[in-house]
Amino acid sequence: MSDIIKIENVSFEYIQEGLQSKALDDINLNIKKGEFVVVIGHNGSGKSTLSKHLNAILKPTKGNIFIKEMNTKDDSKLWNIRQTAGMVFQNPDNQIVATVVEEDVAFGPENLGIDPSEIKKRVEKSLKSVGMYELKNKAPHLLSGGQKQRVAIAGIIAMKPDCIVFDEPTAMLDPSGRKEVINTIKKLNKKDNITIIHITHFMEEAVDADRIIVMEKGKVVMQGAPREIFVKVEKLKELGLDVPFMTELAYELRKEGIDIDSDILTVDEMVMNLCQ
Repeated sequence: MSDIIKIENVSFEYIQEGLQSKALDDINLNIKKGEFVVVIGHNGSGKSTLSKHLNAILKPTKGNIFIKEMNTKDDSKLWNIRQTAGMVFQNPDNQIVATVVEEDVAFGPENLGIDPSEIKKRVEKSLKSVGMYELKNKAPHLLSGGQKQRVAIAGIIAMKPDCIVFDEPTAMLDPSGRKEVINTIKKLNKKDNITIIHITHFMEEAVDADRIIVMEKGKVVMQGAPREIFVKVEKLKELGLDVPFMTELAYELRKEGIDIDSDILTVDEMVMNLCQ
């Protein structure tokens, strides 16, 4: 698979009241087309700052980021970059602009100057993709948090991105809403082959990723498959991070002398191990 995102020696500094604060520190990453990448790290690790670089909300102080070979520093490519790499934020209310669901989903394509007949097709397909078509005539303020976030995702899908960056999209949702959104994200990746970069602090949301990237103080300190990352329980705890509950349970059981795999991620895997 070819790389859709290339991050080369990227650093970024915030300047507040004349003081410089380094949020990203010489990051190098490649993300392949169709990959499902989860980025974790405690507050202040730089993960949200990184996410905002991926569709040119922020631009590197040093280094370069290429989205399908388009440099995010090139202002003439700004709209092409944002159409290629859509972004879904933490609070869906900040992304919803219309008073009817289908009008909100149409907003992005309308701004791209797409023909109305094509917009209609995209809105219908996008809403069906996130399971919200039956509520297309509903007012967004009457929806649940999870439903609003799915409408926000549909609005991004309608612009036909190759990649979607999710910046803690479930942080403000209850467990039911989180499940709705995570199922939608997985479907977009597996069925529609959309590249996913998912920033989260819920470790259970990371177990199905192709790759996990761990950030600390603006640097990438670990990366690998979920089993490779979460088995390093003590290292993650040193970084102030949790691990999936079943991985934590396996870790504690092994400390008690029980012969069980150390890289367990799910309930089903735990049951299989204990019943052998």
